Amino acid sequence: MNTYSLDNFVNECREVISQDGDPVDRVELLVPAMYRLLNGDTEFLKPEHFKSDPDHYARNAILIEDDDSFSLYALVWSPSQWTPIHDHGTWGVVGIYEGALHEQNYIRTDRAGDLAKNGIVLARGGIIVLTPGAVTSFVPNPDHIHLTGNPNSENRVVSLHLYGSAMAGFNIYDRPGQTRKWVEVSHNES
Repeated sequence: MNTYSLDNFVNECREVISQDGDPVDRVELLVPAMYRLLNGDTEFLKPEHFKSDPDHYARNAILIEDDDSFSLYALVWSPSQWTPIHDHGTWGVVGIYEGALHEQNYIRTDRAGDLAKNGIVLARGGIIVLTPGAVTSFVPNPDHIHLTGNPNSENRVVSLHLYGSAMAGFNIYDRPGQTRKWVEVSHNES
């Protein structure tokens, strides 16, 4: 019986984050931890972590560290719900609990500069389909730009998202307008 729990995962996150390291080093250590969490004791997921929203995917907070150094959310994607094209500005590790999450990647091809809000040109990259038990990660610089969602017309998707911040917002991109802007995002308290 696998007894890896949310407490084990949080302690492992705290240990990794307490060490100086690049985002790549952090995700390298935390991807296996997310895998263990998905395949361990998932009894920590309570009914409030499965809240959905009819208008957009729902972000249900499981844990936001007091110093905002990391956060863990359960995202619930009702049928046909998608994010806008966005980046995170931080590192992250994502694991799939239920359903199949689709991700369309984008690559910046402009030379507008890291802080630019205009003149941003995006080329489509590859598509990834993540199924239960799958774990993926991303790091900033270059930003991981993507759009994520649930193309299924009948079943929900539930994914666990670990971020290297409280993840209170992100950049969204207007591909035809060649712009990006920072938006704050909300979440459900758990």
